[in-house]
Amino acid sequence: MIVQLPDLPDGVIGFETSGELRAEDYRDVLLPTIEHAAAAGDVRVVIVIDSFDGMTRGALWQDLKIGVHHLRSYKRIALVTDIHWMTDMAAWFGWMTPGELKHFPSAQRAEAIDWAAG
Repeated sequence: MIVQLPDLPDGVIGFETSGELRAEDYRDVLLPTIEHAAAAGDVRVVIVIDSFDGMTRGALWQDLKIGVHHLRSYKRIALVTDIHWMTDMAAWFGWMTPGELKHFPSAQRAEAIDWAAG
């Protein structure tokens, strides 16, 4: 499931994920928000992942499409998680991510938001 984070600074969008991610999460929550942000300018994102139970094939496809479609719009992506394999993946493959990508532990959620807004 993906839910949009409320009360973020102007110009920052954010999402919190939990459980299994499905194509509908991307289509109904993520995509409209990212498209709106991209139309307004740079996309600055905070992604909070407290738990992860995988993703459907449809969700994976939607994830790839979102990344490619708005490739030049991303300015900063703050990944907030304590899931070690995700932080490792961000370290190994962050260079492939559009814009700047920075990992923050869950205890530094406020700092992640500030960084994304900067």
